[in-house]
Amino acid sequence: MTTDEGAAAGRPDGLWGGRVETEGMAAAVIDADGCVAGWTLGAQRLLGYAAEEVIGRPFADLLAPTAAAQLRHRRGHRLEGELRISRLAARDGAPRWLAAFDPHPDARRRLASDRLALLSEASTRIGTTLDVMQTGQELADFAVPRLADYVTVDLAESVPLGEEPLARLGRDAGRIPVFRRAGVASIHEGIPEALWDRGEPVFVPPASPFTEVLTTGRSYIEPMLRKSLGTWLRCDPQRSRVIRRTDMHTVMMVPIQARGAALGIAVFVRTDNPAPFEQDDLVLAEELVERAALSLDNAHRYTREHTAALALQRNLLPARLSGGPALEVTSRYLPADLDHGVGGDWYDVIALPRDRVALVVGDVVGHGIQAAAAMGRLRTALRTLADLDLPPVELLTSLDRTVGRLTQEDADSPGATVSGVGATCLYVVYDPAERHVDIAAAGHLPPVVVGPTGVATVTEIPPGVPIGLGLGHFESVRIEIPDGSLIALYTDGLVEFPTEDIELGIRRLAAALAHPRLPLEELCDRAFAARRTPSLSDDTTLLLARTGPAGAHRHPDDRAAPDDA
Repeated sequence: MTTDEGAAAGRPDGLWGGRVETEGMAAAVIDADGCVAGWTLGAQRLLGYAAEEVIGRPFADLLAPTAAAQLRHRRGHRLEGELRISRLAARDGAPRWLAAFDPHPDARRRLASDRLALLSEASTRIGTTLDVMQTGQELADFAVPRLADYVTVDLAESVPLGEEPLARLGRDAGRIPVFRRAGVASIHEGIPEALWDRGEPVFVPPASPFTEVLTTGRSYIEPMLRKSLGTWLRCDPQRSRVIRRTDMHTVMMVPIQARGAALGIAVFVRTDNPAPFEQDDLVLAEELVERAALSLDNAHRYTREHTAALALQRNLLPARLSGGPALEVTSRYLPADLDHGVGGDWYDVIALPRDRVALVVGDVVGHGIQAAAAMGRLRTALRTLADLDLPPVELLTSLDRTVGRLTQEDADSPGATVSGVGATCLYVVYDPAERHVDIAAAGHLPPVVVGPTGVATVTEIPPGVPIGLGLGHFESVRIEIPDGSLIALYTDGLVEFPTEDIELGIRRLAAALAHPRLPLEELCDRAFAARRTPSLSDDTTLLLARTGPAGAHRHPDDRAAPDDA
């Protein structure tokens, strides 16, 4: 016999997964006088005594005379098993005890061990990404066939979009929110049980277990699924037909909740497995969903930040580009995927006096809103310096000093947690009258220049040091650019891959662009198609400029109208 001084609730639960009514177990409440004050149905079945026969009797009368740790059946024989007694914290302060008897402790321990192993495996298989839809699918895939024959995971429409999750519906809710299918799995090929595919909106019938779960936040189990027309299925004829056709006979519905908000609902069904769901199955389903809910909540919050950072970055990048009469320009930008977050890539085209044009591409270190905000400050600072018509080396030097000053001001502000800003940058000034470009780099990759005959060259330039280090040592080079040439500025996301030298990626880009007469948008397509993998672990930016005839490029020394900042 085992005695536990636990502060359990004032009712017989808290043992063996929180349920003493588990099949095959018995439990009794013992008062301060050692008499039986409570008797479960499990105790009645196992010991043969009805409640009215034992209430008020000394609990010691139920013990086998030769073994104080064993109970005795009503017919007199001893029951083998494990007896545990725990103290209850009663509301009235009177001492009470819970006696729980398990006739199969070894088997139950094995089941508990198996459950722990299953949950341990689930923690490595569910929530492997920060994509809420993928997490929903991982939950469904893991539960089939370990727990169910068919599983669906439906999320409130706001969750994949990164918007605020739902509060509980409330019993007087006039409108049921839209749910979309995030995950679905079945033991049957083709998933014949499914009415909706992933990503599609799901019908939630009113006055049904679905709305009950979403309203109360409590799980629902129907061991023997009632299929008659008098049930909630009368409001859902489509589901009713599928349930009958696929022989669904038992169901569990578990709310997906995090921090008091409803994220969705998971439904577990058995078809081929004849065993109905039991309370132990529901406990396991709730624990699986709880693990998934934590991952979904993290993914949802990350999606919100990702969406905000992406919106901020798009608002800070130029809405349109114009190279004036000197250049035909276009750009292509793809943010990093959700797992890696929005980065700090930026690009710009700036009109300068005498029809000259500055081309800019840069990359701020880091990801998320901080990187996007830092990118906006750098772009604004660079445009301000470009208005002074500084040579490339002087401009990068001044930009480096400006970033250092801004970083210091941020660090000196109350409650500041801002670290230094680091960024790479490539600044190119094209002079159409002289048909040359001046190039300076701050730790950035060199441009690719394609001549009018299609010969692609990776320009050799001094690499420089990144902006923000305060070293301020930059150099520039000047190269001739014939009419009809192509100039490509890009960030490392387009050419860098973990398993190969970055030079290979640059050479692939140069080969893809070696067709200077193609439309610029088509060249962008070719450049992105040449990437080794479509996975976007970093932002990817490409800025293309094509030089035109020089005859029309001689104008008075007037400041060109600036494009949108």
